[in-house]
Amino acid sequence: MIFPRRYLPSIASLLALEAVERLGTASAAAAELALTQGAVSRQLQVLEDQLGVALLIRDRQRLRLTPAAQDYVREARRALQLLSAASLTLRANPTGGSLNLAILPAFGVHWLAPRLAGFAAAHPEVTVNLSTRLRPFDFAATAFDAAIHYGRQDWPGVAYLKLMDEEILAVGAPSLVPAPLAGPSAVLDLPLLQLESRTGDWGRWLAHHGVAGQRPGGMLFDQFATMRQGALHGLGLALLPLFLIRRDLAEGRLVAAFGGPVRALGSYYLVWPQHRPERAPLASFRAWAAAEPPPPPSFPV
Repeated sequence: MIFPRRYLPSIASLLALEAVERLGTASAAAAELALTQGAVSRQLQVLEDQLGVALLIRDRQRLRLTPAAQDYVREARRALQLLSAASLTLRANPTGGSLNLAILPAFGVHWLAPRLAGFAAAHPEVTVNLSTRLRPFDFAATAFDAAIHYGRQDWPGVAYLKLMDEEILAVGAPSLVPAPLAGPSAVLDLPLLQLESRTGDWGRWLAHHGVAGQRPGGMLFDQFATMRQGALHGLGLALLPLFLIRRDLAEGRLVAAFGGPVRALGSYYLVWPQHRPERAPLASFRAWAAAEPPPPPSFPV
């Protein structure tokens, strides 16, 4: 439903207000928008008249927005960004069929990207646009149709399709682990690497192997990709997903420190807004993802 037009300001007026709020003067806003200062002032006056609310405080040579106007600009800026994203999507695929997907970096590069060629061959009418997001977000405030989520089913307002469980393996560079460790507690004598978002993984791994009550610290990383590089360069032992390190293991760049793969706490899901009308590109992508074969068996150690 579109609200009455009297509440819908022009794009030109919103752009003028947004630029003044960000830059502080009508002259700076005019330079950015390629308008005259008078034209910017007229757009601001038109907006104030339309809304029936004073938006600006004139303070010497600068313009300041009222507190209410500052809140209004924050919402308007989000709307302008959504309109811009919609225009870019239309330009990228004028016949329709774009899918905007938020991905996790390591999963996107090592699991999803190699498979996307198959989806593109089966669905040439769909253009998939990928962007990285590390944490859950509000779908209503973005142009994303779906996202890749790791963890449990704890993202409110979304539907889930499980893509795969995760298995992690304790690994290190051969220079750090020239031979398998004598026991699980021996990892405590070596430097450990861990993700900022999974600081309890080493404690759970130790508990799985019968060493309870431990929560060791270690060097922190924000992404698996950088933690993998740290492990490759001998900075410490890392708990890394098998899908990320199969080649490293096969080619001897990383070796198992102790034991075999352990089932991780979370799984990978495709998620999408539960109550948003379904678009054909998402339906095609979801059906394709559901039919993808499971990952190969665990790495033999």
